Amino acid sequence: MKLSLVCVGRLSLPYLRDGAEDYGGRLQRYLPMRTLELKEEKAARAEPAYLQEREGRRILDKVPDGAWVIALDERGRSYTSEGVAELLGKHMLQGTAELVFIIGGAYGLSDAVRQRADLVWSLSSLTLTHQMARLLLLEQLYRGLTILRNEPYHNR
Repeated sequence: MKLSLVCVGRLSLPYLRDGAEDYGGRLQRYLPMRTLELKEEKAARAEPAYLQEREGRRILDKVPDGAWVIALDERGRSYTSEGVAELLGKHMLQGTAELVFIIGGAYGLSDAVRQRADLVWSLSSLTLTHQMARLLLLEQLYRGLTILRNEPYHNR
């Protein structure tokens, strides 16, 4: 199974870049992973819904046919770390070729992206920046894989 992240925006802060690079490297020990960064839509006086729609179209263009898609959205389902491990394990056993995780931009995801998703996942009921969401996602994916392998990272 391959993991893909489709993210709107770049990681602008050094500590977020360093953390994402660290966890991305750790994840590569378990599964192949790639990250696609899409440019954020910016337009003076544009409505957030308009920006979401434009970003959404570009996001959906990057989702491969047949991929199982997980969109990160505050209105999604919440998981424990063990639940994330279970989800990953299920897809590994089922032979899912690619899991694609989508993180929208500053205004969130369009309805079209949420509708395309096979699962909508909320990392937290708190509002997170899309940059912080990426780091948290990578850490939880790593944690989930260490849980599956009974490695000591999770401490339970």
